[in-house]
Parts: sequence; C-alpha cells; structure tokens
Amino acid sequence: MFTIGDFARYGRVSARMLRHYDAIGLLPPDRTDPATGYRFYGAAQLARLNRIIALKDLGFTLQQVQAVLDDQVGPEELRGMLRLRQVELEAAMAAAAARLAQVEARLRSIESEGHMPTDEVVVKTVPAVRVAELTGTAASYQPQDITPVIGPLYDRLFPLLEAAGIRPTGPGVARYEDASDGNGTIVVHAGVTVSAPVGPVGDTGVTVLELPAFEAATIVHRGSMDSVLITEQTLARWLDANGYRSLGYTREINLECPEDKDKWVTELQEPVTRA
Repeated sequence: MFTIGDFARYGRVSARMLRHYDAIGLLPPDRTDPATGYRFYGAAQLARLNRIIALKDLGFTLQQVQAVLDDQVGPEELRGMLRLRQVELEAAMAAAAARLAQVEARLRSIESEGHMPTDEVVVKTVPAVRVAELTGTAASYQPQDITPVIGPLYDRLFPLLEAAGIRPTGPGVARYEDASDGNGTIVVHAGVTVSAPVGPVGDTGVTVLELPAFEAATIVHRGSMDSVLITEQTLARWLDANGYRSLGYTREINLECPEDKDKWVTELQEPVTRA
C-alpha cells in the first residue's frame, strides 16, 4: 500500500488532484484509516489513474471520463482515441509536444499491465557518494515541470566546476525532495560525482556534499527522461508485489548521456525498506 504522497509521485500527479478524484468518486483510495483519515492506495490503482489522465489529456471532462471508465474501455480503444487527438495536437502549438510524450507514456504503461518484471529490479546497497550540485525549484514532479529546471541547472553546473578546477569523477546524480512551502513544489538537485572537499564552491552557488549510503531498489531506464513514467511504474508494481515500501524520491544516476536523448541510460535508485 502507498500513502497518497507516494501514489501521487508514482502517477506523476498532485496529492490535491487525488483528493479531488476521491471526492467525486472517480478514484477512491483502496483504504482510508478510520482514525486519521489518511488515504492509502494499491499499485493496481495505477491502471485506473493512467486511464483517467490519458482521457483527460484527450479533452474529456471528468464526468465523461467516469462514463468511459465505467464502460471498461481497453488499451487498444484508448490508443485509437489518442491517435485522433494526436493529429489535432500536432497541428497546434509546438509546446504540445511535451504533453504528447506524457500521454504516450501513460498508454505504454497501460499496455504493460499484467507483465510483472522478473529480473529488471535489483535491490542493493548504494554506497555513499560525493557530489557537486546546483539546486532549483520545480512546480511538481511531472516531467514537463522538471525538465525545464534540471536542464539549465546542468548547463550551468559544468562550466562552473571547470572554472573552479573541479573535474567530475563519475556519473551525474539527480535527486529530488519536497520543498518546505507545502504547496507540492519540488527541490531539484542537479549534481555530478566529484572528489572535491565538502562545502560551497566559492560564491558560484555550487555545493559539494556527501550523500550517505542507502538500501535501494534499482531499475535501468533507457531513453529520454520524458518517457520515464513506465519504468517508474514498473518499479512501483515490483515494490508492491515483493513487500517493499518506498522511503522517498527516486535518485537518477546518468550512466550514459549522448546528445541523442533517446539513447540515454539512467539507473533509478529508489530508497526502500521492507513493508
């Protein structure tokens, strides 16, 4: 079972949205604690959430989404609906491209339902690592909010390190945490492995720090991070099926980052404990 915060993260939606879906009967939690009122969701509910978001992105109202889901529309029919809408969106503003990528990721996740990974997920102890990083703030954990923040951070980070005489000694390390404002915003940490002394790097805004070792469930994602949804949800289903509980946001280790983002190789490291 997942808390509303963890379930929102795996679905790449906000907890506020999930509360609204619960209030209108579109996606009630699997269980609500009668004493605290806390909502808990199961991994199986990601299937319904994926359909809700896909249909919403097709332009359906929530009332129409409810009616479609009650009719148990399958993945193939959903994909047909998407293709019709895709023709319209491709003729619109170029900014719609990022949204299309997320809809496609939802559909791929829907199509992968029922296929539990056997050897894709590895549980291991991730050793401590020293990183130099810059931080920024994103409106949410959704790729369309993360990408415009983390890209420029890395663009700034490497020239600043070079000017300071610091060479990367390993892969990039991106990590995330909840901002303190309580509005669902995310602090984005764009870092790279170094061997420099811990502390601020002059007045550049770069900080070198030691990230402690932790127990992680890991999975390798191949391709652009805009399409990471299906990999993250594969990991979520594996955790639920194998008795593990998430302890926070996934860390991203950039193993291969060629110019073609579709050829990127990224290891996702999810801090976990036995449920």
